[in-house]
Amino acid sequence: MNQPIGVFDSGYGGLTVLREIVQTLPQYDYIYLGDNARTPYGTRSFDTVYHYTLECVQHLFDRGCRLVILACNTASAKALRNIQQLDLPTLAPDRRVLGVIRPTTEVIGNYSKTGSVGVLATRGTVTSESYRVEIEKFFPDVAVFQEACPMWVPLVENGEYASPGADYFVQQHMDRLLQQSPAIDTILLACTHYPLLLGKIQQYAPPNATILSQGGIVSQSLVDYLIRHPEMDAQCSKHGRRTFLTTDSTEDFDRQATVFYGQPIQSEHLSL
Repeated sequence: MNQPIGVFDSGYGGLTVLREIVQTLPQYDYIYLGDNARTPYGTRSFDTVYHYTLECVQHLFDRGCRLVILACNTASAKALRNIQQLDLPTLAPDRRVLGVIRPTTEVIGNYSKTGSVGVLATRGTVTSESYRVEIEKFFPDVAVFQEACPMWVPLVENGEYASPGADYFVQQHMDRLLQQSPAIDTILLACTHYPLLLGKIQQYAPPNATILSQGGIVSQSLVDYLIRHPEMDAQCSKHGRRTFLTTDSTEDFDRQATVFYGQPIQSEHLSL
């Protein structure tokens, strides 16, 4: 029986997380769903993000997934708690949905010597305060400074992440973040698109700052989860298969996805 691990994102960014997961756990089957027709999620209301995310999770369940990862910070911030607490108990009590915020906040304080952490994210993620709340649970003494970067996702999705024009917007938001506290020594890229801007972010970050992308953290967290939950691990099929779904044009998705995933892919169209 095919029971892949589901990976959901509002668009392409989650492919940077899937890439790391596949490198770490290549034997598993994965099905990736990008809701490109309704992206961006970052500017939408909590209710809208919740309903969109739940619809996509349900589709992944229908495809046989026992475990779904929301590889989208906005969906993790605005939808995950409701899905876990309100929907799963009645909809699918034997299935699990995990996000990208908790694994990151469990470890981020370990990287900071000054106790000052910067978070770069979409406006929706910053407004949700999810990172501030979750980090405080694990590292109550860490100060969290956030900066919303609304132009960064469009830059990446329009292929401008390496262009000189991107420098203006990267420098602008990095300056705003660092003006909040000169003590920031750890910076989290709390949006899965932002690793594509890493080279430029490093240019405008303090020379000794640690810059964290989520892919590696989330993939290691998944390893730990499957070890702790052998019953779930036993239900995940392991044939090394990859399936990619998009709610928008497959031609556009395949072209863009190659940049995020690092190798050519062939997607299927999904109508929701």
